[in-house]
Amino acid sequence: MKNMISHRAANITPSVTLAITAKAKKMKADGISVIGFGAGEPDFGTPDFIVEAAKKALDENFTKYTPSSGMPALRQAIADKLRRENGLSYEPSQIIVSNGAKHSLFNAMAATVDPGDEVIIPSPYWLTYPELVRLCDGVPVFVRTEEELGFKLSPAALEAAITPKTKWLILNSPSNPTGAVYSREELSALAEVCIRRDIGVISDEIYEKLVYAGAEHVSIASLPGMAERTVVVNGLSKSCAMTGWRIGYLAAPKEIAKAVDGLQSHATSNANSIAQAASVAAITNPEEDRFLHRMVEAYDARRKFMFQAVSAIPGLSCHEPKGAFYLFVNVSGILGRTCRGKVLKDAVDVADQMLESGVAVVPGNAFGAPDHIRLSYALSMEDIREGMKRIAAFAALL
Repeated sequence: MKNMISHRAANITPSVTLAITAKAKKMKADGISVIGFGAGEPDFGTPDFIVEAAKKALDENFTKYTPSSGMPALRQAIADKLRRENGLSYEPSQIIVSNGAKHSLFNAMAATVDPGDEVIIPSPYWLTYPELVRLCDGVPVFVRTEEELGFKLSPAALEAAITPKTKWLILNSPSNPTGAVYSREELSALAEVCIRRDIGVISDEIYEKLVYAGAEHVSIASLPGMAERTVVVNGLSKSCAMTGWRIGYLAAPKEIAKAVDGLQSHATSNANSIAQAASVAAITNPEEDRFLHRMVEAYDARRKFMFQAVSAIPGLSCHEPKGAFYLFVNVSGILGRTCRGKVLKDAVDVADQMLESGVAVVPGNAFGAPDHIRLSYALSMEDIREGMKRIAAFAALL
């Protein structure tokens, strides 16, 4: 039989974390204590008022198709939110609701990227970005950012990476995995390059409300001349603790929004109707602000504790994150050392040996940084304290 696997599927890079994840699950099944720092979702439950809105939708039998682009009330709520909170002016027709922000990112690229188009991705990056580009037959172009500069793309580095084939820059602020948050001034400098060189920006703003230490989230689309060349991607997974509800959205220039709607209408139809109804409540109910305040306050306390704890461990270092809920820890100071008879060549080796000490972390290889590991602080302070003790004990073995 002929090969039935497409080049798109065959070229997807396998996750470097799968083996470690499988090993951690087996250890837990065997009764071995493992503290998991890998979580990419809030450890808070979805607020009750959102759950109640979903129950109400079920009671009212709101279980039929909605428009492929999303129910009108939700698109209007999103447009109002973008105007109120981000200074962005979109008509509801420019909003497309999808099955999560990841789906919105794929939709944006599938609707705009042709074979050979280049997409600039600052590194370290969220591991899905390059795979989405490749799935659309585009070419990911990685631009290294420097830790000492806060893992932020400089205008000069962006300029140097642009070619006649460049179509998009993917910008993620606040950032997964680094926690970097771009200032208004930094975004303005990047925007000047994008306008002058005529490239677009796909702005992933899913962590926009998780910022600390006086940091401010600014959407690059709100800057002069950028709305017409930016696709804003966001969702409710992080800010509303709704990861499993799978509601994301994009806001885009009219022609892009129309193309995305057509694409989605054939790929998935609409996002889940019950989750859409709940999302209207999530965006419009004032209780969401109170929930968010409690969550951010808790994350900030965990962030401060973990940053200080990591900084006190010999061989490890970390740039202080100002957003999201991750620490991106530099382990280059322990690479080349031996642990339990194994030389630590990169972050995968470090993660594997940390697991032997009862701690599960995500190796930075997946993010384009094989000398870093990612630690989430979306877990209880009790687990964080114990996990940091175990990491310190691991470091003491070297």
